[in-house]
Amino acid sequence: MRDVRVTVLGTAQDGGVPQPGCARECCLRVRANDALRRHPVSLGIVGADGSTHLIEASRTMGEQFEIWHSADPVDGPLTSLSITHAHLGHVDGLGLFGKEAMGAKNLTLHCSESFAALIENNPPWHELRKQEVISPNTWTSNKSFEPSPGCGFTINPIPVPHRDELSDNHALLIEGVGCNLLFLPDHDSWSETLRGSTIRKWLTELNVDIALLDGTFWDADELPHRDLSEIPHPTVRESLEMLGDRKEGDPDIRFLHLNHTNPLCNPSSPEAAELASKGWALASEGDSFTLERL
Repeated sequence: MRDVRVTVLGTAQDGGVPQPGCARECCLRVRANDALRRHPVSLGIVGADGSTHLIEASRTMGEQFEIWHSADPVDGPLTSLSITHAHLGHVDGLGLFGKEAMGAKNLTLHCSESFAALIENNPPWHELRKQEVISPNTWTSNKSFEPSPGCGFTINPIPVPHRDELSDNHALLIEGVGCNLLFLPDHDSWSETLRGSTIRKWLTELNVDIALLDGTFWDADELPHRDLSEIPHPTVRESLEMLGDRKEGDPDIRFLHLNHTNPLCNPSSPEAAELASKGWALASEGDSFTLERL
């Protein structure tokens, strides 16, 4: 038996960084420096028994598997996949498990009932299920489950409001003993998610030690040509105003799911310095967190 380890495999919003079709300075800088590239959000978890569990199915999972293997080398096929919701960057690699690429067989796909229904109504995904490439296993909201027997950790899917044109959305609380990690890459607003609580109180109630939070936009002025009400996310500035400076006993909070326009994508930006001065951080691809065995 070994320790349960969670590795960050992606930290960008669905389009990745640089974003396809973007000729702005923010993306030109990244194209000139590969070290600044970011993959769509994803996590890899290795269980106490050596089982492997992927969170989100990004189109760049090939590169993400390389990040995962470098941080925590493991052998064998993927044991399970969990998907939080149906937006682009979280699902657009699902077809890679098919016979045209990996040729997976009966890969357990943990998801909500609404996402499982979407699989049945989406011809390419329905074909994956029909060919027994994936085997959907629906979870119950706010009820912890073990992704595979003996893996040494559980996942608690917590419903949070986010655009539900295709499916509902869940944050995932990955629970070990003595250390819990919250994966919340997408939600509409803190007011809807917290329902009168505060960020600190909510994280305390969930016994969160490490929180990977939605950091899509730095502030509301970031996309003057877009109506942000159509793509709602709490801004990092709003989150920082609610959190203030990090205090003793606070969880380790790191922001991810960064849009390509977010100045936090530039580690030399004043915004990155402001974030660090408050004691909070950005998630980096390759970050690993050890959860104690059950």
